[in-house]
Amino acid sequence: MAVFKTLTIPEAVSQSVSAFASRPALGDAEGKFLTYQDLKYRIQDIRDLLKTQGIIKGDRVAILSENQINWGVAYLGITTYGAVAVPILPDFHATAIAHILRHSEAKLVLVSSKFSSKIADVQGTIQVSLEDFKVRPAGSFIEGILHQGETKFSHLKETAMKWMGKIKHDIAEDDLAVIIYTSGTTGHSKGVMLSHKNLIFDAVKTLEMVEILPTDRFLSILPLAHTYECTLGLLAPMIHGACVYYLDKPPTAAALLPALAKIKPTIMLSVPLVIEKMYKLRILPKLTGNFLMRKIYPLPIFRKLLNKAAGKKLAETFGGQLKMFCIGGAGLASDVEFFLREAGFPYCIGYGLTETAPLVTGTNPAGTRYKSAGKVLNGMQIKIHDPHPATGEGEVWIKGNNVMRGYYRDPEKTAEVLTSDGWFKSGDLGIIDKDGFLFIKGRLKNMILGPSGENIYPEEIESILNENEWLLESLVYEEAGQLIARVFLNYEVIDIDIAHRHSHSEQDSRRIVDQYLEKVKNDTNARVSKFARLARIIEQTEPFEKTPTQKIKRYLYT
Repeated sequence: MAVFKTLTIPEAVSQSVSAFASRPALGDAEGKFLTYQDLKYRIQDIRDLLKTQGIIKGDRVAILSENQINWGVAYLGITTYGAVAVPILPDFHATAIAHILRHSEAKLVLVSSKFSSKIADVQGTIQVSLEDFKVRPAGSFIEGILHQGETKFSHLKETAMKWMGKIKHDIAEDDLAVIIYTSGTTGHSKGVMLSHKNLIFDAVKTLEMVEILPTDRFLSILPLAHTYECTLGLLAPMIHGACVYYLDKPPTAAALLPALAKIKPTIMLSVPLVIEKMYKLRILPKLTGNFLMRKIYPLPIFRKLLNKAAGKKLAETFGGQLKMFCIGGAGLASDVEFFLREAGFPYCIGYGLTETAPLVTGTNPAGTRYKSAGKVLNGMQIKIHDPHPATGEGEVWIKGNNVMRGYYRDPEKTAEVLTSDGWFKSGDLGIIDKDGFLFIKGRLKNMILGPSGENIYPEEIESILNENEWLLESLVYEEAGQLIARVFLNYEVIDIDIAHRHSHSEQDSRRIVDQYLEKVKNDTNARVSKFARLARIIEQTEPFEKTPTQKIKRYLYT
C-alpha cells in the first residue's frame, strides 16, 4: 500500500513513476502502451506546453476528447503543474461546452480532432491539439496578436508575483485540482470543485477495500471526464502500478468484444446499462429461447445450473481473466444482479457522487450483499438524516476528506448541500441495515407523495418493470394524481417472439404488444402497495435520453 507525504496528484505520480518505471501505464484497445517512465516524459511535455502558453498555478485548463492515452497524460500534466483541470464530457452540446469554457474561465483547452468542431466558434481560449500538443492557429490576425500579448502578460505577471512571494509552485493537499461539470437528471450542470486531497484520499481508501496489483489490466469504457472513471479508473490503478487500456469508442458489441479478446482485462468499471443490455439481449434469450427452456428455467435446480453455465460463457466473453467487474453510477436491476450472483460472475457495486470524488460505499466481489451498495469506506462517515420512524428511510448524508469544496462560483447552491459542520446532503434516500450495508431507495427529488402522504419511490417500481424481458427501460412519474409508466421495449426479442407465434400482420403485432403491456401493469401492481399502483403504461418509441452515466434525464419526460 502506497504511503504519501501529502495527498496530492504530484506526489502520487512521482511515487508511481519511480516504483513502476518499466511497467505499462496507459494503453489503447490495440494493446499499445506507454510505460510509467514514458508517462513521466509525456507529462513533462504538457507542463512545458502550459508554461510556454503563459499558464500559471491555479489557471483553468480544459480537456475535451474521447478516451485515449493522451487524455490521461493531459490530466496528469495539468494537475501536477498546479493548474486546474476542467474535464468536459464529449457528449455535451456545443453550446453547453462554450458555457463551461466561459464559466470556468478556462485559458486553454486540449481538444482532440474528433471534437474540435464543437469549439470552433469559441474565442478567448487557447486551443491545443490533444494528438500532438501543438497550438491551433488563432482564428484571425487580431486574435493571434491578442494571444501573443496575453501570453507575454502572463509571463510578466508570474515573474512579478514570484518576486512579491505570492506564487508558490509547491502543491498543497487543499489546492483545487479539478472542476467537473455534471450532467444531472435534473438538467442543471454545476461545476464541482475537487481538491487534490479529495481525489487521492478517495483513491487510497478504495485501494484499502479492493485489491489492485501492478499486473492488473483495466479496460476503460466510461467517459474519463466523469469522476467515477477518472478517480477509480485512472488515479487508483496508477497508484498501484496497474495499466489502463482505453476504448476510444462507445462500448457497443462491435467495439467492445475485440477489445476484450485483445486486452483480457482483469478489472473493469461499468455502469449498469452495459451489463443489463448484455443480459437482456444476449443471455436471457438463450436461457428462455424455446418452449422447453421456458418451462424448466423457473425451476430453482435447473435455473442455478443454467445460470452457472451462462456465467462461465460470460466470463469467457470478457476475456477469461476478469477478477472484478465494478458497477456504479446508477442502480443495478435486481433480476440482473440475481443472475450475476447465481452465475458466479465477479461483480461488485459501489455508491458515490461527483461531489464525493466519488466513491463512498462498496465492497470487493466476495463481500457483496444483494441489492446493497456496500459499506462505507474507511475514514468516511454516512448517516441517514431524519429517518422515517417506521421504515428507517431518510436522506443519505456524507462526511469525509473526499467531500468537495463546493460548486464553482455558486455559493448559494453550495450552501444548500454542505452543512456548517461538513456534512454533504446527497439528495439520495436510503437505509442502513444492522450490518452497516447501505441500500439506496431513490432520489429525494424523484420521490412521489401518495394520496395519504405515503412515500413512493419510482425507482423501486421501475426495477420491477425492468424484470420483464420485453422491456429494456422504464420511467415512472406522477400525472394528474396518477402513476404513469413510460417503457422502452426490447423490439429485438419482441419480433422473434411474435414470429414464433406465426403472427405477421401489423395489427396482430400491435394487439399482442398491448396485451403484454396490460399484463405487465397488472403483474407489477400485484407486487406493490395499493398507493403505488400504476394507472397506465405508455410505450416510449425511442430510447430515453440519458446522462453520461446512463441515468435517464427525467426532467425531459415528467
